[in-house]
Amino acid sequence: MERMQIIAKTRTESGKGVAKRLRAAGSLPAIAYNSKGKSTMISIDEKEFTKVWKQATPTTLVDLDIDGKKSIAFIKDTRYDIIKDRNLHVDFHVIDEDKPLISNIKVQVEGNPIGVRQGGVFEAAKPTIQISCLPADLPVRIVVNVDNLALGEVIKVKDIGLDKKITVLSNDDVVVARVVKNS
Repeated sequence: MERMQIIAKTRTESGKGVAKRLRAAGSLPAIAYNSKGKSTMISIDEKEFTKVWKQATPTTLVDLDIDGKKSIAFIKDTRYDIIKDRNLHVDFHVIDEDKPLISNIKVQVEGNPIGVRQGGVFEAAKPTIQISCLPADLPVRIVVNVDNLALGEVIKVKDIGLDKKITVLSNDDVVVARVVKNS
């Protein structure tokens, strides 16, 4: 999946008045934190960010271009006004591309197990698993197809079959989904 891009400009002023002026001009105040904890105040286009934000998951990496300097970041946090239906502020976490990340990702299940047609009851645990990999290898989501899951069968974390570049740190025996007898 191609990463989404956000263009940002460094800003030197802060405060409520500055934030209001930025929002009135169609920009959002934001902060980019690096892995060492250093922060940079930036402003981004509100419409551009909203397009990205609506598609992003907690593990979506975005290309953050700050004054022409490109880096990779997560959308760490947003302040959102539900009454006005708009973002008010954004925090980015800029990452080191050559250092492995540890991330928690929810496992999504899809499909219609054959075990249900055999009279069973489908149970999805919807676990969150912890993985480690380089940022370029981080999956946006982990989806497990359960179409072939028969009555009495179980899919565990070890059965997911992730890319070899991804190390699963969670317990391999955690149940992701199963079909049990209808009692």
